[in-house]
Amino acid sequence: MASGGSKSAAFMLLLLNLGLYFVVTVIASWAVNHGIERARESASVLSLPAKIFPIYFPVGNMATGFFVIFSLIAGVVGMATSLSGIMNVLEWDSPNLHSAAASSLVSWSLTLLAMGLACKEINIGWTEANLRTLEVLTIIVSGTQLLCTGAIHVGVGETVAAERPHAGRV
Repeated sequence: MASGGSKSAAFMLLLLNLGLYFVVTVIASWAVNHGIERARESASVLSLPAKIFPIYFPVGNMATGFFVIFSLIAGVVGMATSLSGIMNVLEWDSPNLHSAAASSLVSWSLTLLAMGLACKEINIGWTEANLRTLEVLTIIVSGTQLLCTGAIHVGVGETVAAERPHAGRV
């Protein structure tokens, strides 16, 4: 069976993504906690439009609140996807690979949303080192999740082709 290469690639990329999503979740959780603790004292000196902004973070710029929230969501969903994907790839049959492929696409779409907000935050500028680390890791994990999604979809194609009977042969 020719699926050994894509199985090992998908497994290694899932392990890599599990670690990257864990680090993204930890940094985004720190940023949320830091924002909650310091928002009251920092927002009290702001002018009126910024004071009533629903997601204000005392670190970073005006895109930071959205970026941190979406990277936290993408990190948690990505960790769950990676864990379930590891179990599904170890089974390596058609129903499990279809499940891994679907959850991989959901995780990748959330990561792309967080990556877009990271790019917006980079474009606006003026962020601290922890947020720059979160921005870079979000961009990196969106690329590795794309590769992982591709490897899983190659495995789906291989298993479906192996299970399909050859039509026209006698």
